[in-house]
Amino acid sequence: MTVWMCVVCGWVYDEAAGLPDHGIAPGTRWADVPGDWRCPECGVGKADFVMTGL
Repeated sequence: MTVWMCVVCGWVYDEAAGLPDHGIAPGTRWADVPGDWRCPECGVGKADFVMTGL
């Protein structure tokens, strides 16, 4: 499981935790997050995230 961070606002997506409130189950890999998903803090797309940890 990896952690991804928004380069615009710093919000973090942790694959282990997922984002259940937004329909993304715990354990969902970044590659499996829908392509049209947006950062819940600032609204940018997946292209503006970088892997920050394993």
